[in-house]
Amino acid sequence: MGKHIFYEESGQFKVAEVVQENGATFLVNTQHGKRAKIKSNHVFLSFDEDAAQFLQNATTIAAGIDIDLLWEAVGSEAEFTAEEAATEYFGNQFSQVEQAAILIALHAVPVYFYRKGKGAFKAAPADILQQALAAIERKKQQEAQINTWVEQLLAGTLPDEIAADAKLILHAPDKQSLTYKAVAKAADQKKTSPFALLRSVGAVPSLPEYFLDGFLLTQFPKGLDKDDYPLPVIPDLPIADESVQAFSIDDLDTTEVDDATSLQDLPNGNKLLGLHIAVPSLAIQPESPLEKRVFEHQSTVYYPGGKITMLPSSWIKAFSLDEGKLRPAISLYLEVNPQFEIVRTETKLEAIHVVNNLRIQNIEHAFLPEQPRSSVEAFPHHHAMNWMYDFAIARMKVRGKYDPDRQPVYDYNIELDENEHVQIKVRERGAPIDTLVSELMIYANSTWAEMLHDAKLAGLFRVQPTGRVRMSTQSEPHIGLGVQHYAWFSSPLRRGADYVNQKQLISLLEPDTEPRFAPQDSMLFAVLRDFELTYNAYSEFQRQMEAYWSLIYIQQEGIQELTGQLIRDDLVRIEGLPLMGRVNGVPVDAMPKSRMKIAITGIDLVQISISLNYVNALMPLTNEKT
Repeated sequence: MGKHIFYEESGQFKVAEVVQENGATFLVNTQHGKRAKIKSNHVFLSFDEDAAQFLQNATTIAAGIDIDLLWEAVGSEAEFTAEEAATEYFGNQFSQVEQAAILIALHAVPVYFYRKGKGAFKAAPADILQQALAAIERKKQQEAQINTWVEQLLAGTLPDEIAADAKLILHAPDKQSLTYKAVAKAADQKKTSPFALLRSVGAVPSLPEYFLDGFLLTQFPKGLDKDDYPLPVIPDLPIADESVQAFSIDDLDTTEVDDATSLQDLPNGNKLLGLHIAVPSLAIQPESPLEKRVFEHQSTVYYPGGKITMLPSSWIKAFSLDEGKLRPAISLYLEVNPQFEIVRTETKLEAIHVVNNLRIQNIEHAFLPEQPRSSVEAFPHHHAMNWMYDFAIARMKVRGKYDPDRQPVYDYNIELDENEHVQIKVRERGAPIDTLVSELMIYANSTWAEMLHDAKLAGLFRVQPTGRVRMSTQSEPHIGLGVQHYAWFSSPLRRGADYVNQKQLISLLEPDTEPRFAPQDSMLFAVLRDFELTYNAYSEFQRQMEAYWSLIYIQQEGIQELTGQLIRDDLVRIEGLPLMGRVNGVPVDAMPKSRMKIAITGIDLVQISISLNYVNALMPLTNEKT
C-alpha cells in the first residue's frame, strides 16, 4: 500500500495517495481520482493505511471527543500543538488516527480553540468561552423559534408575534428580526412573496389600510402624535369695523377654513375688498413643540375617505374662520375703483367677524355671473360675489392669463360610504367660483411676497423664472402666474410654507417682532428642502389612492371601455376619472391630446395598475359652453 497524506484544503480535512513528493509540494491522487498538487504546509500527517478508512476512523473518533474535557486538558494561556493536545487527551501512546481526530475536533470548535498557525492552537479564556457558548445557544433557540413560525405559516396559521410585526415586515422590514426571517423563509419555501404569504394568513388588512400603513410608516416613522398640545393663547388684536362682514367659500367637507373675503361700498363710489387669512402663526412660538410638529408634518395629508391634519384639532378649531366667530386674521384691504383698478392697499392684523361659511356645493348652481344677473340674491353675498368675479376677470387680464377659450381641466371628488361604495364627482376647474377664489388668493399671495422681497426678508417663495416651478428662499418672477413675486400665505392651517411666510410677514406688521428666519438661515434651507420632499410625497399618495378607488369604481360599475386623451407616447389620461394608464397599440402617428377609445383587459388592485388596449380614435371635444 502506498504512502498517503492527511491535509487541509478550503477548511476541510482530506486524504490522498502520494504520487510524488517534491519538497514544497506533493503530487497526489485525490479520493475522487483527480491528480492535484498539495502544498507541504497544508499537510499534517503521512500514513500507510487505507486512506478512506483512515479518514472515516478519524472522523468517528473526533465526533466522540468530549470538547469540554479537551478544553480543560489543554486550558492555559500558552499555545499548544495538536500533538500536545492528543497527549493530554489520549495519553502518550496516541495513534496517527487519534492525532488526526484531535485536529478535526480542534478545527471544528473555533469558539473553544483559536488557531495560531499550522497545527498550533490556544484555548479560549473561560469568560469569553461562556459568552460565545451563550450566543450559540441563543442562536439555536432563535432558529428553533423561526422554524416553529415557519411551520405555522405554511400550515395557514398566523403567529401572534408575526401579526404584531406585520406592518413593519411589509413596509419597513428589519431583515435581522426573527419575525422577518421566518416570513422570508416560509415565503421562499412556498415560492411566493412575503406579501402574498401574509395576505393568505390574514396579516394584511384591506388594501386601502395596507397602503395607508405603508405611507404612515414612511412619512411618520415615529407615529402620529395624540394632538396633546395646550390650547393656544390668542393675542388681543384690534377688532375690524362691524361693516366688515367676512364670509368664506369652501367645499362641504372643509374643516380648516383658511380664508374669507368681505366687500364694502365706499362713499367715493369705490369698493373696499377685504381678503382675510387665518393666522395661527401669531400664536406658535419658535422652536416650540407645535412648530416642530408643523415642520415634521409640513402639510395636511388628503386622500379619499380621510385626512391627517398638519395642526392639532384644538388649534384648527381656535383659528379656523368659522361662521359666527370672531377670529384673528391677516387682512389685505384693496380699494378698487369702478374700472377695477386698485387705488390703494393696506395690510393689518385684526380680529374679524365671520358671518357665513358658504359651501360650493350649495351655491354653485345659482352662481352664474356670466349670465344675466338678477336683482334678487339667490344666497347670502351673491351680489358681492358677482362683483368679485368681475374683479377676478380683470386681474386675470392684468396678469395676461385670461383665456375664455381655454381647454377644460377637471377636478375629481371621490366619496365613500360605510360600505366603500364609490362615487366620483367631476367638476370643471376654472368654474366661476374657482376663478373668483383663486384670483383673490393669487393677489394676496403676490402682494405679501412683494412685501417680503422689498423688506429683504427671506421666505419660501414659489418661483418660475424659466422652466418648472420650484421653491426658493429669495423671490423671483413666476411666469406661469404672470407675477413678479409669489409665495404661499393663504393656507396656514394646512401648509408649513404658509406658516413660515406668515411669520416673516408678521415681523413687518408688528415692529417689535423679530423675523423667524434670517436671509441665510441654514434652518430655512432645511425647511424648504423638507417641505418640497414631503409635499410631493403627500401628493403622490393622494394620487395613488385616487387611482386605487378609480379602479374600484371601474369594477363596481362593470365598465369595459374607457375614453382617454393621449399625453405622450402610450401614456393616456382617462376621461371622467383621476387615473392615467399606458395603452397597448397606440398608433405611432397619434398626436398628443388626441382622444381614443380604450378597452380594459385587466386590473391589479395590489399594484394599482390597469391594462389597456387601444380600440379606435375619437373626435376631439369641443369647447363650446352650453
